[in-house]
Amino acid sequence: MKLSQFKFRLPEDLIAQQPNPERDESRLMVVNRKTGTIEERVFKEIIDYFDDGDLFVYNDTMVFPARLYGNKEKTGARIEVFLLRELSAENKLWDVLVEPARKIRIGNKLYFGDDESMVAEVIDNTTSRGRTLRFLYDGPHDEFKEALYKLGTTPLPYYIKREPNEEDVERYQTIFASKEGAVVVPAAGLHFSRELLKRLEIKGVNQGFITIHSGLGNYREIDVEDLTKHRMDSEEMEASESLVDLVNTTKDEGHRVCAVGTSVLRAIASAVSMGGHMKTYTGWTNKFIFPPYDFTVTDALISNFHLPYSTMLMMVAAFGGYDLVMEAYHKAVKEGYKFGVYGDAMLII
Repeated sequence: MKLSQFKFRLPEDLIAQQPNPERDESRLMVVNRKTGTIEERVFKEIIDYFDDGDLFVYNDTMVFPARLYGNKEKTGARIEVFLLRELSAENKLWDVLVEPARKIRIGNKLYFGDDESMVAEVIDNTTSRGRTLRFLYDGPHDEFKEALYKLGTTPLPYYIKREPNEEDVERYQTIFASKEGAVVVPAAGLHFSRELLKRLEIKGVNQGFITIHSGLGNYREIDVEDLTKHRMDSEEMEASESLVDLVNTTKDEGHRVCAVGTSVLRAIASAVSMGGHMKTYTGWTNKFIFPPYDFTVTDALISNFHLPYSTMLMMVAAFGGYDLVMEAYHKAVKEGYKFGVYGDAMLII
């Protein structure tokens, strides 16, 4: 597959800038791989497509307030700092992106907050935009993290052209988020309300949780036409024993496993074992999935509508079949579906 095969015309006004008023009332396009049919529904009607004994696997990662603004020592220049991951709790070291990168060098100090009480020193250049910061804070780690996160804002993706607000604090987070570590929300999980989860439970649809801390690599531009030459950024994940047992039992009993989001699809594919089963896995994955790909565990996929050229679109096309998925995407554009993290959803069965 070539990068150019994932180009399609997406009008700017179809990229959702705000969350839907109700989580479970987004539009839902249902794509059936066996029949090639495409249906249009409301998200909460997803329950009609699953039965007693089926399993939904959710990503329980929690997004942290990763974007903050500081001032450079002496010049006072405003610098955007995007926290990527904590490298050392003991030394308060963080892997970050900085903008404008050209103004920041090793040894520079940055001051955060109205009173400039939070100070960080640049100790390493990791990439052209990346840096390692050491935060100079004397208190205990929990207190430091709390103070740091108070300075941060919700890390909305680049295509949302507004500043984050109070509503985003709640809505740019799934209701089952519990394990901190992501800077990109698992968007498909945003459509689930407590009421919908309860209705699924009553119907006998089981739920399991896998953890994959989605990073900015999801939005990194692919700069090669030959997709086999693209390298994904690594993301930390955990497939626990309890989740693996649940998935393997579901498969053995002839029921279906539904991945809620491309992050879950990727994590499950990273922990596949023999005979359509999963194995436990804790570590990092840089698995890049694009068509054709043989999925042995996942039977259904829920995903948002993704932007042209994105790795998430490639994963969806690998699961649903390139021609059928691109047909569905062209239909979505024609019918005015909303794209992006706050957009509408697709179910592939």
